[in-house]
Amino acid sequence: MTNQTSTGWGSRIGLILAMAGNAVGLGNFLRFPAQAIENGGGAFIIPYLVCFLLMGLPLLFVEWGMGRFGGSKGQHSTPFIFDAIGKAPFWKYFGVFGIFTNIAVAAFYCYLESWALSWAFHSVAGTFDGMTKIQLDHFFTSYIELGSSQPIVFWLICLVLNTFILSRGLKGGVEKVAKIGMPLLLFFGLILAITGVTLKASPGGADFDGLVGLDYLWSPDFSSIWSFKVWVAAAGQIFFTLSLGMGSIHCYASYLNSREDIALNAMTAGWMNEFVEVVLGSAIIIPISVGFLGIDAISDMVSGGSGFGIGFQVLPQLFGSWGWFGTLSGLMWFGLLFFAGITSSMAMGTPLIGFMRDNFGWKSQYGAYLFGALIFLFGIPAVLSQDAFNEYDYWAGTVALVLFAMIEIVLFAWVLGMDKAWDEITRGADIKVPIIFKYIIKFISPVFLIVVFVGGLPEIINRATKETSFYGWLGRAMLLILFVGIAILVAFAKRKLLKTNK
Repeated sequence: MTNQTSTGWGSRIGLILAMAGNAVGLGNFLRFPAQAIENGGGAFIIPYLVCFLLMGLPLLFVEWGMGRFGGSKGQHSTPFIFDAIGKAPFWKYFGVFGIFTNIAVAAFYCYLESWALSWAFHSVAGTFDGMTKIQLDHFFTSYIELGSSQPIVFWLICLVLNTFILSRGLKGGVEKVAKIGMPLLLFFGLILAITGVTLKASPGGADFDGLVGLDYLWSPDFSSIWSFKVWVAAAGQIFFTLSLGMGSIHCYASYLNSREDIALNAMTAGWMNEFVEVVLGSAIIIPISVGFLGIDAISDMVSGGSGFGIGFQVLPQLFGSWGWFGTLSGLMWFGLLFFAGITSSMAMGTPLIGFMRDNFGWKSQYGAYLFGALIFLFGIPAVLSQDAFNEYDYWAGTVALVLFAMIEIVLFAWVLGMDKAWDEITRGADIKVPIIFKYIIKFISPVFLIVVFVGGLPEIINRATKETSFYGWLGRAMLLILFVGIAILVAFAKRKLLKTNK
């Protein structure tokens, strides 16, 4: 399929599973159902699919195309992929976002990932058996407030796992884990989805059928379609779920040769993610929790567009009352979340590894060690305080993604030129890409992104000027230090390259 070096992919299925794993994350199972309920239920799928077709798929084509183009120039990270496309000296500094965002997001994402690993352990150990809601709430609150050393231990385990996998390279590490993790994730997801949808009301068990939960989730409120807030939420979910605007897709695609298909690969990974999110993600936490606790008890828990309360507090209580099947369900549910998390977080390390290898001659394992050290260092504030966690999530996990996507689509479609860009997307394609996407990428997607960004400016300004705690300010300062530090490293790498070429 591809080059068979230690820095390349071993098989096409491995690449697709790794790309899908990069996209499929905690947001598919926890964030999407809550977002749908908050923003019109079944009506939410309309702006969601529009955003997928006008922004999600086009940006997937763009990022795969840019990645393969950069790989043909010997570059595997966004600063110098941008530099190869744009020529002007400032483009490489816009590409800094493609390394910065991955490290900043991984700094708090690995902590979330460690929750899933910890809850899987406690499910098997029987910790949640017989716990009341009050006891589980206390367990959860104590855990995230570092009431014991457990959160730190599981966080460090996740950091070590991510670092070790990345140190084995793409074929020997990332691809192997994706080939194991993604099928297990789908298997666990299907079993839990079937359990949720087929749940029947019974004495001493569920009060409602699982279909009541599905009906609650997808009951449409068509008036919501006219709300700008709902469209922003749909666009944000598309970015969040497809891992767009981060640079990890560029890096993965840069290891393909110039004649390999990227169009079908991009669509396969994208639609696989949508299946997991819309079908499996919708059929698990809401049907099960509504079936046992009712709609009123769940409504307040999804306010704010997050399913963490249901996923980590409600479901363990329900599983704890199911006997041996509850133990198995807990292992599958939190195992599913863990695999979804780790296949995403390990993708976040590849741009830094590629950058250090291309520009400083580092071996993959040393780049992986550096990534592990950085997410440990920058993760400390996020572990210690929810305020720092929220700052990382907002600035790196939301604002930077949209800003980076606007920049990359302008660079690819307008600076490189749409004819060259289209040739890059369609060369070697196993499918015929509809010509309409050529015009969507050039005209509609950039306008869509600009509208979303401008519409969010009042919130960005409000957030930037809002007072916060010491840890909130520390989080902001750490993000600034990280961005400036990477920019300095890029400048040094460019200077080194110019000296070498003299």
